Order: sequence, then structure tokens, then C-alpha cells
Amino acid sequence: MTVFNRDFKKIRLRSFFLNQEKKSKTTEKKEDFEKKIEEIGMEYIQMKLPLKNITPEYENEIKKKVENNVLNAKIRQASENDLNTIIEIYNRSWLTSNEPFAPLSYESIKILFDDPEIVILIAKVYGIDAGFIILDIEGNYGVIAGLAVIPRFQRKGLGKILGLAGWNYLKNKGIKELRCEVYPDNKVSYNFIKSLGFEEFDRKYYTAENFLRTDKN
Repeated sequence: MTVFNRDFKKIRLRSFFLNQEKKSKTTEKKEDFEKKIEEIGMEYIQMKLPLKNITPEYENEIKKKVENNVLNAKIRQASENDLNTIIEIYNRSWLTSNEPFAPLSYESIKILFDDPEIVILIAKVYGIDAGFIILDIEGNYGVIAGLAVIPRFQRKGLGKILGLAGWNYLKNKGIKELRCEVYPDNKVSYNFIKSLGFEEFDRKYYTAENFLRTDKN
């Protein structure tokens, strides 16, 4: 059985989604962006949502916003057989050919999957695996460590459905609060998280040592 160091896991999770932050920073040269990480660090907004705020009325409000789009999405907990599917969704969702960071490897996602405190939920829409959410349990709160939706179903409510599935899963585990962090310049992600009811409570800076530079360890 593998035991994961908490700090290592956080670095792995943060590096897992660094590609999205680089993609969101389209106005900054890649060299300048990487220099900024080395010298200053990357700022992340810390956001939280107490599960007591997720009332049945609020859930119904969220469902009404998406019921005309992809409300029939089927959610399942990922198995080891789904790891290649997760990789495909991730690569289709965020990576472009000119990105300097390598696409997600099987070994990298396997490390996350094997952690007993991490669960990955997959959404299937019209017979297609279209998105996933990664949840990490840390004491009495749960972290939305990542969420991805393929282009065909982006901005159609699937992210909100995955969010609902995530907090329902965590409520059943006795979690009291949801947390996540978002890069300030990633306005799409920030607005999406706000739309789910999350509120900012802190800001943190991460330097180069807080990220894995490659998928190999």
C-alpha cells in the first residue's frame, strides 16, 4: 500500500491543472509567465462554500439553470479502467499544441487515483464521457481539486452538474465545507465557481517549488 505525503499530493494536484492557468494567461509570453512563477509566484484565490448553505432549494435552483441542457447526465465514480478516459477528457479540455507542459500521463493520474482520500467522478452525456471532477478529502472539508469538460459540452451546465454531484458525494462523507482555489486571471473558472455559491476567503502565492515541472518524479 502506498502512503502519500500531503505536501507532495498538493503539489501533484496543483501541477495537474497548471496547464489551464497558462492557457488562461494568453496575453503574457510563456517566458515571462515562467519567470514570474520563479521570482514572485502564482497567486491563487482561496474559495469556500459551507455545505449548510447548499439547501434543497438552492440545489433546485441550480438544476433549473441546466435542465434544458444536459440534466440527463449520468454520474459515476471512476474506476481504474477509466483512467485513459480521464486523460482524454483532460487533454481535449485544456491542452493545445503550443503549450510547453506535457499532456497528462497515465502514471500521473494513477498516483492521484490510488490516493484513498481522492475520488474522481465522471459525467456521461448522450453516451459520451464528457467531463470529470476530482475531489480531495482533507479532514472536515473537501477540496474540488479539478474539473474538466470537453469543448462540446462547455458552457451548457455540465460543470454545475458535476459540482452538484461532488458536493452530494462529500455530504454523504460528513464533510462540512467545500474549498477550491482559482487563478485570478482565469475569469471563466472564477465566475463559474462564484456561480456555485463559493466565496473568497484568502489568497496564496505559490512559487516554482510548489509545482512539478514534469510528470516524472
